[in-house]
Amino acid sequence: MPAPSAPVEETSTDAAIRRAGLRVTDTRRAVYDALRSLPHAPADALFERVKATVPATSVQSVYNALGDFVTTGIARRIEPAGHPGLFELRVDDNHHHVVCTACGRVEDIDCVVGQAPCLHPDETHGFRIHTAEVTFWGLCTSCADA
Repeated sequence: MPAPSAPVEETSTDAAIRRAGLRVTDTRRAVYDALRSLPHAPADALFERVKATVPATSVQSVYNALGDFVTTGIARRIEPAGHPGLFELRVDDNHHHVVCTACGRVEDIDCVVGQAPCLHPDETHGFRIHTAEVTFWGLCTSCADA
């Protein structure tokens, strides 16, 4: 009689996808893992990373996974002016970004003041504000040194 197989341990990737109410698929798993290693990545860079592990995936499947992740709140899309949309997994706080005007490098900056939304407008026009997005622009050290 063969020994019973050990239960398959759920990965943190699988758990995150399931907590969002999504079904775990090879493409979603690969997109999530790609976002872990490529924060602030555009969809095309994520597709290149994903197709290395899931060769049968399509660009549309990657876009669908990203859309699902953004809709369910496990990923965030940022859109710095003049740049393609970028995706990141850091969604549990209200942080900001700094973008290099020469090379396009993007880095996170913790909230400028206090808790989310760390900036408060003078007039809300009746809105209940929950997030403030600020993008700082400048030269990264590599570009400034060049």
